[in-house]
Amino acid sequence: KLVNEFFEITRYNLQQINLEKEQIDLYYMLVQMKDEFYPILNEQHKEAQVDIREDLTVLVDGDKMARVFNNIMKNAIAYSYEGSTITIEAGRQDDGGVRVRFINQGDPIPEAKLKVIFEKFYRLDAARATNRGGAGLGLAIAKEIVCAHGGTVACESTPEHTIFTIELPAA
Repeated sequence: KLVNEFFEITRYNLQQINLEKEQIDLYYMLVQMKDEFYPILNEQHKEAQVDIREDLTVLVDGDKMARVFNNIMKNAIAYSYEGSTITIEAGRQDDGGVRVRFINQGDPIPEAKLKVIFEKFYRLDAARATNRGGAGLGLAIAKEIVCAHGGTVACESTPEHTIFTIELPAA
């Protein structure tokens, strides 16, 4: 799995990502993703809630954007407090674009680490690497895919919550 992730990020860096864009029902995609994570969430006494209008669609490569959301959700689960709720919000922006936010409660990410969190092989806490899995490629892959769509991905963190924000341009 780690080798496949490495090859995937290398491929994205060496060539342009080919996108097969289509209108995707964002509400359905994110509810389905939340449901797929139910066993992991339940095991850790966590919950996820989706706060999105049911008619929200976005023009993206569905498979690749599902990978983005999956990688960010894994991160939110791994670094949130036991018994907490992860909130997924999305909405249309004034310019017609779409903003998706993953909000979790966990230890805050220091400002210096926020600047490098999307770099390849970066691990937020190397001491916990074996407990959290992964090789530090998930967020780097997510960033590559979002950028290929003409969007941005960012993270902000306070003692109250950590928020990953994905902004996608209007179709």
